[in-house]
Amino acid sequence: MSTSDKVAIITGSSRGIGAETARHLACDGFKVVVNYAGSAGPAQDLVDNIVAEGGEAIAVQADVADPAAVIAMFDAAQKAFGGVDVVVNSAGVMLQAKIAEFDDEMFDRSMSVNVKGTFNVCREAAKRVRDGGRIINISTSVIGMRLPTYGIYVATKAAVEAMTQVLTQEMRGRNVTVNAVAPGPVATELFLHGKSPELIDHMAKMNPLERLAQPEDIARLVSFLAGPEGGWVNGQTLRANGGMC
Repeated sequence: MSTSDKVAIITGSSRGIGAETARHLACDGFKVVVNYAGSAGPAQDLVDNIVAEGGEAIAVQADVADPAAVIAMFDAAQKAFGGVDVVVNSAGVMLQAKIAEFDDEMFDRSMSVNVKGTFNVCREAAKRVRDGGRIINISTSVIGMRLPTYGIYVATKAAVEAMTQVLTQEMRGRNVTVNAVAPGPVATELFLHGKSPELIDHMAKMNPLERLAQPEDIARLVSFLAGPEGGWVNGQTLRANGGMC
């Protein structure tokens, strides 16, 4: 699979891991659809930067929890670039509280974005990604750590990994790979929000490399899976965490 004339949709790509992934895939030669839910400014800034550096990109608003919006996002990619070859499911929320204190609104929001959103995008990708394409979901290495306050977040990402494994089998015969990338702590707004410097430092030192990942660390792995060298990796969850667990 050459990346020339290939098209990638990256959900939740106005900032963080998604934005860095969009930059990397654009540098790899992909035409890029930068998806955002509410951050139109950062999404357009990213598109402008990609275009200024010689790439092709558009920004498309869509709440992945809304099936109609997801269909419209794929339609926009089709209209702008002729089809879709790679889909990266990067949109997500990380709401934290002890299970006993996790209210219904937080639970519904977590499930709506992380599980239903991933399902909506995977369902459409399974129908519309061109033969030889890639579907890449984002999970978390926190699944293996049993950390307090992460219970519902981990539950949503366990569902993502299960969908990844089953969808791999369902794409048989089309040369489409389906994988998940499971980062450890990454220095993004999503992770850093609400955490004390002491807690951030503690979590950074939980892996033998003794640092937080940067978004670029994860984007490089997604880039590998999306490109020609990653074609024999299929049905896997790759835990990109510096050896944390």
